[in-house]
Amino acid sequence: QVRLVESGGGSVQVGGSLRLSCAASNWWIGLACMAWFRQPPGEEREGVAFLLSGDKEGYAESVQGRFTIGKDKAKNALYLQMESLKPEDTAIYYCAGKRVCGNQDYDFWGQGTQVTVSS
Repeated sequence: QVRLVESGGGSVQVGGSLRLSCAASNWWIGLACMAWFRQPPGEEREGVAFLLSGDKEGYAESVQGRFTIGKDKAKNALYLQMESLKPEDTAIYYCAGKRVCGNQDYDFWGQGTQVTVSS
């Protein structure tokens, strides 16, 4: 089975930076594509950053140019580097993975980590 565990969340001022990490057991074998989602208070979950086939990157317009998704293979982890943070970035952030990139639904989810951006 694949286990995903997020870490690195916390509180930061507007304009600050955070780096989230998602520890993924054997992700390079069990998972084809991975992503970061977030859920602001009282709102629905939304995808913000994606690693697709061939490790191509995709981003929601709201984070384009500020967030970077990538893999740290040595640490078996997926990361999300967040720069120039805004109050609207406040949310619980989740990492997710799926075995088949073409499938709509993700197969595995982490427990989430809170990110709070204050002005």
